[in-house]
Amino acid sequence: MTVRGAGIFGLACAWEMCRRGATVRVIETAGIGAGSSGGLVGALAPHVPERWNAKKDFQFESLIMAEDFWGQVASVSGKDPGYLRSGRLQPILDAAGLERARERGQEAETLWQGKAAWNVVPVETFGDWAPLSPTGWLIHDTLTARLHPRQAAAALVEAIRLSGGEVVIGDAEEIGPVLWATGHAGLAELGEAVGRAVGAPIKGQAALLKLDRPDAPQYLADSVHAIPHADGTVAIGSTTEREFDAPDTTDAQIDAVVERARAACPALAAAPVIARWAGLRPRARSRAPMLGTWPDRPGHFVANGGFKIGFGMAPKVARVMADLILDARDGIPDGFRVEDNL
Repeated sequence: MTVRGAGIFGLACAWEMCRRGATVRVIETAGIGAGSSGGLVGALAPHVPERWNAKKDFQFESLIMAEDFWGQVASVSGKDPGYLRSGRLQPILDAAGLERARERGQEAETLWQGKAAWNVVPVETFGDWAPLSPTGWLIHDTLTARLHPRQAAAALVEAIRLSGGEVVIGDAEEIGPVLWATGHAGLAELGEAVGRAVGAPIKGQAALLKLDRPDAPQYLADSVHAIPHADGTVAIGSTTEREFDAPDTTDAQIDAVVERARAACPALAAAPVIARWAGLRPRARSRAPMLGTWPDRPGHFVANGGFKIGFGMAPKVARVMADLILDARDGIPDGFRVEDNL
């Protein structure tokens, strides 16, 4: 079995197939996490618990699977992927929003099957880490988790190698079926093969601030995510740029995002920026992950289109792709298939 691409989808699928006893070779031509999987943020956040559909259900199952998935990776590799189900805070802006938040909390009791909660809490609950809220109330969900993207990739590589798999940087001979998990370049290649665009690269910029809140929940305020990591940093992201001059440079757009993050939370006001990152994220036309067989190319498969939710979707993506490739069992939901983007 060959996996092309050492981003989160490629590495997660390779690990799952190694875990099931397959012989796996990962081939990466640039570097581990060279695309969007080498970023800073690592938010594993759910959709709103209402108007349930296949995409939300798939993501929910993946987020519930994540603790065991990453626990096994850590146990086998001896490396910490930075996983913590830390929860998430969101300010409630007005009376109508407060009513909706409470209604969604009731919906979550059923849709999240008692495995997580969507609570409405006063801002005082979280002290100076609470994002500013005009109503004095916050949404606190207990399903959201975090990963440290680069640590997670390193842990997966080590787990694959220690389980008998191979990770090659450069080029190498393909063995067996081939899974293409090659990010935005893979979307372009597939588009050329089928004669139409199946997705596009979306640039994102993020920043890393120095602040030690290792166990704090992340927050989403003013469309900005702030994710505390265990290493004494808080990741801030991100921009969404459909037009850009360079794919990997940062500019004033991320500075504006950082200022919005600081304005939203008193604890971040004086935290210095210690790193910035920019990269291209693969968005499929359907906006859902693109999974399945490569059209008219027998023995070749696709796992792409993670966009902003790739880390959160990875455990479930790995399971369904291993089912498909190793056992010919197709559990891909409608809306996630390659043909949904053609």
